[in-house]
Amino acid sequence: MNQLDAKATVADLWQRLQARDWDGFADLLAEDLVIEWPNSRQQIRGRPAFVAFNRAYPEGWTIEVMNLFGDGNVVVSELRVPHETLGQFDLVAIYEVVDGRVIRGREYWMDEVAEPIAPERARWFEPI
Repeated sequence: MNQLDAKATVADLWQRLQARDWDGFADLLAEDLVIEWPNSRQQIRGRPAFVAFNRAYPEGWTIEVMNLFGDGNVVVSELRVPHETLGQFDLVAIYEVVDGRVIRGREYWMDEVAEPIAPERARWFEPI
């Protein structure tokens, strides 16, 4: 699979997730998919579990794709995921795509938390 095909697959994945098109979302996932969450040392194994988890997540979220970067069959997504009641989340997701389906991924979920700049770092940093 070339880079454009892999990026198109992942772009389509995010669009289908945003649309709550659960069948279409599932079509883009390998049956034996594994998604790792290194931040919490957890993983989700299998297409049915990953679709069910996303489907059961409390409504009120939106997927905002900021960037997609591809190299061969590996695609990195940078997203913002605002939620009406849970707040703002940032996500970096690294997916491997084979034959038009995501076969594995690592998702780094972060709560958007503004921390004050530490005084010892103030000479190098500024708020964004």
